[in-house]
Amino acid sequence: MIDNGLRRDTPLARRIKERIRRDGPITVDSYMSACLWDADYGYYRRQQVFGASGDFITAADVSQVFGELLGVWAGVVWQGVLGAPNPITIVEYGPGRGTMMRDILRAARIVPGFSNVTRVHLVEASESLIELQTATLSEFRNVLSWGRELDEINPPAIIFANEFLDAWPVAQWVKTASGWHIRAVTLDARGDLQFTAIDGECPRDAFEALLPGAPPGAVIESQRLDQLADALQALSERGPIAFLMVDYGHTTPAAGDTLQAVRAHKYESPLTSPGEADLTVHINFYDLASTLHRAGLALDGPVTQAEFLGALGIVERASRLMAANPARATEIETGVARLLAPNGMGGRFKVLAARSPGLPSLPGFSAAREQSAAPGPA
Repeated sequence: MIDNGLRRDTPLARRIKERIRRDGPITVDSYMSACLWDADYGYYRRQQVFGASGDFITAADVSQVFGELLGVWAGVVWQGVLGAPNPITIVEYGPGRGTMMRDILRAARIVPGFSNVTRVHLVEASESLIELQTATLSEFRNVLSWGRELDEINPPAIIFANEFLDAWPVAQWVKTASGWHIRAVTLDARGDLQFTAIDGECPRDAFEALLPGAPPGAVIESQRLDQLADALQALSERGPIAFLMVDYGHTTPAAGDTLQAVRAHKYESPLTSPGEADLTVHINFYDLASTLHRAGLALDGPVTQAEFLGALGIVERASRLMAANPARATEIETGVARLLAPNGMGGRFKVLAARSPGLPSLPGFSAAREQSAAPGPA
């Protein structure tokens, strides 16, 4: 984690400091929740968080090919996996500006009959982002709906989540000279925010088994993944679903502090600019797959983004686009190369799918990596 020692006196920083003075240290997950979702000053209450003018760029911002391939993928799933139900709901958790869903729906038109039976539901908690999504998806306004709950639609459904879970708050524990403790945020002698360790519920024996002999300062973190698993399980009990998520993270059991902050495309300490920087964590795909498996869902993956997009024919699609748009050939080629870069998005980002039990495997995952019977990476 980067900590440059600087702290900005943002409105949310002042609010958090008042809370700490009143109630004592707050846990890391509570701090992250406040930074992202505070009703007045939370990061996602702002409008310009995505794209070149914001703080980070998603795959859909890099190249339209990303969303287009997912649109064709959805059509194949609708037809070949779900049996072409009428209607079908396309859902996106955390749709950002709506760019990816727009590309998905435009590409879906090439699948005969698919667009005619499609409804779209966007799960979004930010009113300002809903305004952006409404504008971006104006040509599809007749099929759009919004909500805040993960399981409020009626299947059959195809659900997308791109860079969604990385913004879920993470609980952290830290090893000190006296053992494992909850990691929290408090105030130093100058009244600035700093990390600390507090007493509380802590599975110390499990942590010692995971990191035997860990030195002081070692960190273990865990996201609250049961909420997602429970929602998908509830949906699956009501009808067939296919869920596809893309995010950055690791596929083996691991420990370490992955909490990071990005502002204006630059990294800084998560304590520097509360409410004005994007806070994220790396997804533990091993834990996620295990949690989804325990919920009774069948799994495909995880595979790298490069492997998944390659299986969907991204190179061929890009070649056709470049031939049809020679003036944009360099732009298209550069964007696709960035999506596939093994040391960049192509390798760091992983793709995991979950489906209702009994459904066949989803396209884009090789047989060697399908995880329909066991959790964790292949």
